[in-house]
Amino acid sequence: MKKLLSLLACVGALVVLSACNTVDGVGEDVEAAGESIQRAAD
Repeated sequence: MKKLLSLLACVGALVVLSACNTVDGVGEDVEAAGESIQRAAD
């Protein structure tokens, strides 16, 4: 039972870390899109 809980904890940590990385990438994409819209408006 302890091995199963340890495995689930490791998998959960990997999911959380990969999600943070994905959200960071989306933030950069949104920022780039906003900057291009701002340049087009000027």
